[in-house]
Amino acid sequence: MESILAKNWWAVAIRGVLGILFGLIAFWHPLVTILSLVIVFAAYAICDGIFAIVAAVRAARANERWWPFVLEGLVSIAAGVLAFIWPHITVLVFVIMIAVWAIITGVLMLSAAFRLGPDRGRWWFALGGVASLAWGVLLFIAPFMGAVVLTWWIGAYAFVFGIALLIAAFRLRSLRSSATPATA
Repeated sequence: MESILAKNWWAVAIRGVLGILFGLIAFWHPLVTILSLVIVFAAYAICDGIFAIVAAVRAARANERWWPFVLEGLVSIAAGVLAFIWPHITVLVFVIMIAVWAIITGVLMLSAAFRLGPDRGRWWFALGGVASLAWGVLLFIAPFMGAVVLTWWIGAYAFVFGIALLIAAFRLRSLRSSATPATA
């Protein structure tokens, strides 16, 4: 595997450069990035729905249960179309969903913290619960700023991942060039 990667080091480098570019775009244009991700989700949901309906047709031909596939397909297509029509609302719903999740898990972590003994990590659970609650409340107060921050996190990940791949690609390139004279 190492020799295959070494021969194709340039493909790893391209992935790294694309990751870095995506990360920079996410930092410079977070709203465009999050809206682009919504559009990609919309396209995925529509394609997924179409394939689910195709599976329903095949199941019906085989005299198997088909209606769950049709229902799944219709829901996916509807979600995709709604995301295309209202991308800003889709972002808002996504952030609100994360806010609700953060608040619920925060409350549950605080509840667990008070049931634990002091030497069992109570304060760490309490800190995690408070952090989750605070994040959820902040997302409710400023959901579009929350979307921007989420995009920055995705961008930071892509940037760091891209740098790691680029460094790996150049290491693979040097491995390839150092292995060539030995095999000749």
